[in-house]
Amino acid sequence: MALYKRRERFNKLSIKIGIVFSKFGLSPNAWTILSLVPVLIAFYFLAKEQFLWSALFFIISAFIDLVDGSVARVTGKVTKFGAYLDTIVDRYVEGIIIVGLLFAALPGFIYPAYVWIFLYFFGSLMTTYAKAAAKEKEIIDKELRGGLLERAERLIILFVGIIFAYFDPFYLTAIIFVLAILTNISAIERIVLAKRKSKKN
Repeated sequence: MALYKRRERFNKLSIKIGIVFSKFGLSPNAWTILSLVPVLIAFYFLAKEQFLWSALFFIISAFIDLVDGSVARVTGKVTKFGAYLDTIVDRYVEGIIIVGLLFAALPGFIYPAYVWIFLYFFGSLMTTYAKAAAKEKEIIDKELRGGLLERAERLIILFVGIIFAYFDPFYLTAIIFVLAILTNISAIERIVLAKRKSKKN
């Protein structure tokens, strides 16, 4: 019941956002592309190790990502290509931030920070690809979901890490380390889930 009420509240908020931002006259796809602008600014500040500014533009990008879907629903312009474009841009947003981490002088933890950044990137990539490949190879009919971390959870944790880096960059390294482990576990979980579902088909 609580979960239903939360979803209902979120839907109402999404509608309000869609009504407000549809007045700007931009198409849902234009809002999707626009979300790349603040994340590029976040990349710049991340490379400069200005972590609070980076976090600010990161969250602005995430908000615009919410706007595109809200505008699409309110204006009745929900399309398959729009959903496809949104997914592609989502990958770019996460990738741009991850690359930005390489430019920040983050302290190491057991191994240099770039090792954990690469493993986080790889785990994130494989989590997404495990889902896409399951559909491509016709193992499943519906979208494969599951695993410890999906994109939203990954970005929330990373966002928190960037804020904490303002106090001590080591906190960000530690959070990247956690993401490196959990994203790869998530990818393995999805592979196992796809295997189980393949037995049913």
